[in-house]
Amino acid sequence: MPMMKVFYEDWQMECCGRPFSVGDEVGWRLAGLDEEHLDEGRYHGARAWVENHGGAEHETTGRVRSIDLVHQEYAEERLGSRTLEPVPGTVSLERVDTCPKWFRHEESGTKTGPRRARRTDGALVTLEVADGPEDPGHRVAAPGDRS
Repeated sequence: MPMMKVFYEDWQMECCGRPFSVGDEVGWRLAGLDEEHLDEGRYHGARAWVENHGGAEHETTGRVRSIDLVHQEYAEERLGSRTLEPVPGTVSLERVDTCPKWFRHEESGTKTGPRRARRTDGALVTLEVADGPEDPGHRVAAPGDRS
């Protein structure tokens, strides 16, 4: 059976998602990523993302074959700024058996240095689908960036 990579963003799970484990059958409304967002690499090879607030009218069903939590380092774009930007080259994946409901976000910094954070941005899921990885719903712009 065909496999597809799906990105389940942290806020989508924390808001309206249900934790799942490797081996579970799931039904998700998926939105395909447009070419611009695929080229960015932000979704780590995923072809679609879970959209709990719209997306496709139908659910894509499949069996979860693997789950990797996506960790990213962030830093202030300038000292004293409230905006955190991803630090290039700091993405790491952590293989897990179950996707958590709540994700880890750790902040650090010193009184004189820039504020930094390490966030778990979501889960990269390998989904085995019966009907193939054709267009998973409609193509839309990717979810908004957080600061």
